[in-house]
Amino acid sequence: MTQAPVAADHPTRKRHRQHDREIVALALPAFGALVAEPLFVMADSAIVGHLGTAQLAGLGVASALLTTSVSIFIFLAYATTAAVARRVGAGDLQAAIRQGMDGIWLAILLGALVIITVLPTAPGLVDVFGASPTAAPYATTYLRISALGIPAMLVVLAATGVLRGLQDTRTPLYVAVAGFIANAGLNAALVYGAGLGIAGSAWGTVIAQCGMAAVYLWAVIRGARRHGASLRPDVAGIRACASAGAPLLVRTLSLRAILMIATAVAARLGDADIAAHQIVQSLWSLLAFALDAIAIAGQAIIGRYLGADDAQGARDVCRRMVQWGIATGVVLGLLVLATRPLFLPLFTSDSVVQNTALPALLMIAVSQPICGIVFVLDGVLMGAGDGPYLAWAMLITLAVFTPAALLVPMVGGGLTALWGAMTLMMTMRLLTLWLRSRSGRWIVTGATR
Repeated sequence: MTQAPVAADHPTRKRHRQHDREIVALALPAFGALVAEPLFVMADSAIVGHLGTAQLAGLGVASALLTTSVSIFIFLAYATTAAVARRVGAGDLQAAIRQGMDGIWLAILLGALVIITVLPTAPGLVDVFGASPTAAPYATTYLRISALGIPAMLVVLAATGVLRGLQDTRTPLYVAVAGFIANAGLNAALVYGAGLGIAGSAWGTVIAQCGMAAVYLWAVIRGARRHGASLRPDVAGIRACASAGAPLLVRTLSLRAILMIATAVAARLGDADIAAHQIVQSLWSLLAFALDAIAIAGQAIIGRYLGADDAQGARDVCRRMVQWGIATGVVLGLLVLATRPLFLPLFTSDSVVQNTALPALLMIAVSQPICGIVFVLDGVLMGAGDGPYLAWAMLITLAVFTPAALLVPMVGGGLTALWGAMTLMMTMRLLTLWLRSRSGRWIVTGATR
């Protein structure tokens, strides 16, 4: 009698081990690739910073514009991952790669449109972001040159989605690490060796991004030839990719609006508050990389299960990933609590800023389990191709967060109150995503949604 429960539990434990292996195999390389991406900006900052304060300030403005321009097109990775994974689950690798090529062609078209927009408007964009008269020329130079690499950046996003959909997150990791090394070397050589100054930094980044895009294209083209997939642009396929990505674009823009509102409110609270906010937000973003890695694994795995018509398998792996999200969130929260005395002095020696940031850090620590569930369910619904719901859910969250955040300075609240509003925002996301996951309406099986 004592062995019966063990025998009954064995299939469940076996499924859990299988899911755990899949999640770890996809999430760990994805985390490495995610961490490598912001290192591009860090390397540029470290090299350009030695040219002078005006050059570094110009780089800061231009980098913010470039990051915003590229991040709003993150749907190229998300939508492509889900669509390709479904085809993989259905056993049609030719159609999977064909789907991926449609995403890459869309990335090229969007990249061309961004170049056409940014090149003539660069000075005006720099002014809008408040660059000083001394920093503006450097920001304009860097922005105009770096804009030439935006098509490559978008191709990297789309091709990364193709490989993730094919259940390959190792190749993006290798490419990201190689790209970072090449970027750092090229920047140093062109800025100092060739004496090009901030323009050399921009050209180094463009060359590195183009090299990364070339490697990705080589990998996808090789797969296309192996499976007999066409490389030619298909208008209907490109239009379908754009339609699938449009709701995710709305979701991303809503999330960016939330972050911008939070920064604007923090700036109204005072210098110490905005300085502390930047520190807290940088940590929040770093923690998000770990949670986003699990979400990326969720996109790829859920899409594959649904493509294979395995609705129960999709439900099971969703539950297991939620458990991973909670556990990871708890661990990250405890790490924040344990390291906060060491973390804050790395950014500032100002005791006022440290004291302002400390309660907000505690808020972040407590909310990490919530964030863990939110990121996982976000990835699950993306993998299911449930973009329209994600768009509406984020718009509702934006509508709840905005008045809560704007009330903070009106009622005399400080940074802790603002991050309380951020926690409310994540709780709202948790509610909308949990309700959708419980409903089961996201479960639509087949090679296409």
